[in-house]
Amino acid sequence: MSGTSLDGVDAALIETDGEALVRPIAFRTEAYSDTARAELAEATTLALTFDRPRASPPIVAAGDLIVRTHAMVVQKLLRDAGVEAKAVDVIGFHGQTVAHRPDRGWTWQIGDGQALADATGIVTVSDFRSADVAAGGQGAPLIPVYHAALAADLEKPVAILNLGGVANITFIGTDGALVAFDTGPANGLIDSWMEAETGQRYDANGALAASGRVEPTVLDTMMDNGWFDLAPPKSLDRNDFTIQPARGLSAADGAATLTAFTAQTVARALDHLPERPRRLLVAGGGRHNATMLAMIAAATGLTPEPTDALGWDGDALEAQGFAYMAVRRLEERAISFPGTTGVPNAMTGGLVHRPSVS
Repeated sequence: MSGTSLDGVDAALIETDGEALVRPIAFRTEAYSDTARAELAEATTLALTFDRPRASPPIVAAGDLIVRTHAMVVQKLLRDAGVEAKAVDVIGFHGQTVAHRPDRGWTWQIGDGQALADATGIVTVSDFRSADVAAGGQGAPLIPVYHAALAADLEKPVAILNLGGVANITFIGTDGALVAFDTGPANGLIDSWMEAETGQRYDANGALAASGRVEPTVLDTMMDNGWFDLAPPKSLDRNDFTIQPARGLSAADGAATLTAFTAQTVARALDHLPERPRRLLVAGGGRHNATMLAMIAAATGLTPEPTDALGWDGDALEAQGFAYMAVRRLEERAISFPGTTGVPNAMTGGLVHRPSVS
């Protein structure tokens, strides 16, 4: 899994039947170099200028980078776990999202699934989102089907909040019904602000935000966006929001205001749920940001609980989830649902690639 934060590749090895059985085995993360991050950021900026996906040398080169990096991480993960490639049934390869435009009928994840299958010698499932978008869905979020498997024995209703570059929430109702959608920016805007204002890649533990003051006028301006009032399902591209409204604030006040923006969007999202969750479980990099979690608690009246307390590695969940969905794709089981992406009927998704060289 390579997410919109562009911080690196997460790889997870699990045993699963694509249903209730989930046994995590190993996890590894490999950070991108500054050069790689810049190359991927350039590809994303370029992709967002296109009216539809098409080949372009910088984007093709970035796709090759994604395949090389993922192949290397798979090899390292298996080495760490003491598992041979021939023992692995399938790889779930998300690729790198460079543009997400379901409103235009497309979503674009770069990275050639066939090339990864050939490089690893392992059957690979890629392009998980396109079929959903083609059927009229949002193409995101997809991870709720995995959240539901993990949360099968928890008291309901419960919500799982993923704080990545963009935040998304999975709600599992008393009757087991799934509702999921993107809530707004999470770490993405804060990371962009930190890089622009301090040269740092992120606000470690929310320390800078904690030292600043939330500017209410800027926060109100950012919240005055009709997207937040739209009923789910709905999804975002990381670049749908920018740091521009915070320009002119001090580094600390900007970090505080953007962090408060994330918290307020989560609170607004709870208004769209069928019933109030008993618990708010939190995964993703944002769970390491104490200031963000405190602001979410104040805004929602719920105590954000890192998923690690349940034995779920909050850094590994998305990578595990795409492995889980790859198994479901091989079995032709659904990975997206009307309540999660808005697709008319539950459906599977993903292209299956078998190694041309064993």
